[in-house]
Amino acid sequence: MIFALIAICIYIFQTPYYSRLIVFGTIITTTFFEFGIVSFISYHRRVLDSDIANIKITTNPNLVDINESDEKIINYNIPLPKATKIDDSAYPLLKDNYLRSCPTLFDFIDVNIHIADIPKLETFVLKTHTLYNIENVEALSKQLFINLHKINDFRRINVYLIEVNKILQYGGYFISYGYAIEERKKDILEKYPPVLNYILYSTDFILKRVMPKLPICKECYFAITKGKNRAISKAEILGRLYFCGFRVINTTLIDNSFYFITQKINIPKQDPHPTYGPLIKLKRIGKDGKIINVYKFRTMHPYSEYLQSYIYEQNKLQEGGKFANDFRVTTLGKCMRKLWIDELPMFINLFKGQLKIVGVRPLSIQYFNLYPKEFQEIRIKYKPGLIPPFYVDLPKTFDEIIESEKKYLAAYDKHPFRTDMNYFFKAIYNILFKKARSK
Repeated sequence: MIFALIAICIYIFQTPYYSRLIVFGTIITTTFFEFGIVSFISYHRRVLDSDIANIKITTNPNLVDINESDEKIINYNIPLPKATKIDDSAYPLLKDNYLRSCPTLFDFIDVNIHIADIPKLETFVLKTHTLYNIENVEALSKQLFINLHKINDFRRINVYLIEVNKILQYGGYFISYGYAIEERKKDILEKYPPVLNYILYSTDFILKRVMPKLPICKECYFAITKGKNRAISKAEILGRLYFCGFRVINTTLIDNSFYFITQKINIPKQDPHPTYGPLIKLKRIGKDGKIINVYKFRTMHPYSEYLQSYIYEQNKLQEGGKFANDFRVTTLGKCMRKLWIDELPMFINLFKGQLKIVGVRPLSIQYFNLYPKEFQEIRIKYKPGLIPPFYVDLPKTFDEIIESEKKYLAAYDKHPFRTDMNYFFKAIYNILFKKARSK
C-alpha cells in the first residue's frame, strides 16, 4: 500500500527521476512509522480487550483472599443447602436427561461429588461457547454448573470462568472439559500417514500455539479465529481454573476430552500479568520480604505458576527440592533449562539491584511457605542471588537444601565478599565439570 501511494505521488507531481535511495528510503521509513502506530493502537486495544476481567464478586468472610495469601484456604468443606428428596435433587435430572448419552461422565461426577445432595433448582446445565446465558443468571444462585461445550472455543477464557465463579455459591461445583494439546498431538499423528502427520502437526503448532503468544501475531490470530478451537494444554486449563478462584477435585479423559470437576473456593485473582508470552515476570520474595518480579523466559505452559499448591499436593518434592513429575514444563522448556537460556533475563533484576550474583534462590510465596518459620525470618534479611548455594553443596532433599542455605548465610555474615567469591567459583566448577543442574 505504501509503495502504491508513493508511485501515485510520483505520477501526480511528475517527478519520475527521484533516486532509488529516496524512494526506497521513504518506503522503509514510512513502513516503520506505520508499524509503530499499529503497535501503539494494538497495545491500547489489547488493554481494553483484556482476558482479565475486572469483576467485583462478593467475598465469603469464612475464606481467605487468595490474592493476598497465595491460595491459603481455610476450609474446603463449605456447608450448602441439600435436597431433601431424590426427586428434588440433580441426580435424576442429570442421569435421565442431560447426561443420559454419556454415562461415563455421569459416573465420574457421581463418584467425586454427591449429586443427590444438590437441589435441582440450583443446578444449571448448558452447552454453549458464549457468555449470554451465563451473564443473565443471578449471582451466587447455583450449586452446580455443567457446560458440555469445550473450553477451547471461548475467546476470553478467563472472563468466562470469572462469570461462572460469579453465579456459583461458595463451595459450588463447576464441571466442563477441554481438548488438550496432549490429545491434539496424538490425534494428528495417528490420523495422518508418516511424514505428512509431522508436517501438519508442525503447522498446527506454529499457528495454534506460537502465534497466539506473540504480541503482533496474537492480534492477527484472534481476529481470524475469534478464539475458536485454540490449542491449550492441561496445565493451562488447570492454571486458569485456579487463577479464577476454583480448586480441582479430579480430572479424567473421556473420548480424548479432558474433563475436570472443580469447586469454587474464592474470588478470582486480580493479577494483571499472568504468564503467557515468551518473556514472563514471576512474583518472588526479595529482600525484606518485598515481592519482586523476576524475569525469565517461559519454560512452563501458561498459567502454570498458579498450580504450585496443586502440584505439591499431587506429587510432593523430588530429589533436589523441585516438584516431582511436573507436567507443567514444556518440551522446549526442558531444553532451555539444560542450557540455562531461561535464566538470561534475570540479569535485568541484577541490573535493577533486586538480585546479586551469589545468594539464596528467589522463591515463590508457596514454596517459601514450606520453609520453617524461624528460617523464613532469617532468609528475608538477605538479597537473593542468581547462583544459589545449591550448586555448591548439591543437596538432594528439601531439608538438605535448607541446611545448605543456612551454612551459606552463616558464612556470608562473617566474610561477605570472600564467601560469595568462594561459592561463585565452586558453583561454576560443579556446573561445568560435574554437570550440576537445577532440574
